[in-house]
Amino acid sequence: MELFLQQVLNGLTLGGVYCLVALGLTLVYGILHVPNFAHGAFYMAGAYCAFFLIERLGFNYWLAMAGAAVAVALLSVLAERLVFHPLRKAPYLHHMIASIGILLFLESGVQALWGADFHRMATPYSQILSFGDVTLPAQRLLIIVAAFVLVLLLQLFLKKTITGATIVAMAQNRDGAALVGIDANRVAMMTFAIAGVLAAMAAVLYAPINLVYSSMGHLVITKAFVIIVLGGMGSVPGAIAGGLIIGFAESFGAFYISTDYKDIIAFVLLVAILSLRPEGLFRKGAY
Repeated sequence: MELFLQQVLNGLTLGGVYCLVALGLTLVYGILHVPNFAHGAFYMAGAYCAFFLIERLGFNYWLAMAGAAVAVALLSVLAERLVFHPLRKAPYLHHMIASIGILLFLESGVQALWGADFHRMATPYSQILSFGDVTLPAQRLLIIVAAFVLVLLLQLFLKKTITGATIVAMAQNRDGAALVGIDANRVAMMTFAIAGVLAAMAAVLYAPINLVYSSMGHLVITKAFVIIVLGGMGSVPGAIAGGLIIGFAESFGAFYISTDYKDIIAFVLLVAILSLRPEGLFRKGAY
């Protein structure tokens, strides 16, 4: 039972990180209707921003997280204005190529500034907490709590505020939203900013236990794509459910099967579920 509970906690840790990244990705998908490959680069940029603020400028962990969130939000909005907005009437393939270009540009820029070495981010939460016979590093507990608080706040924002409702309306029908007076440009910038904040905070939460390096966003964004397909493209509840499913599957799979196959489990699970439910877990996207 102790080992089982340990894997539950590990699954919640992974699931929390995946949820945050997948939520940002699915919000942007609702606006562009194309997969944003640059989202993994924004995740990586958030970790490097926080690392720079902590190591070079002496910021504490929370101030560095806030600074990284603001920086990546601005970076995301800049990408939307300079790259995606001019392509809004172009074929979707152009958006995909442009997002890959942003990914390569940011990775090259990070390597030019900090090199290709791995870095360890300092955290004030290095304690080991014990719950009976179950042990959990304080940083992992922080990830679980922070991730679910952020998910709850995002849900409340989308469902209880007029601004959130405009994002949902835009994701459902861009032309219809414009007809009722919703400013498409404002909503698009706001959505990219929110996605950037979620990606940056996920990276800063996870970086102390996963290192900081230029390609750290590759595997995370690949699994985020698996999650949004699994949960239903454009579905916010689907992104949350899919993130938890993948997190638990990886945690229990690594323990009961082998750590060698941990990263394959997500894709096997995707094929299995889509074979039974091709539209994903939540067929009503953008809700």
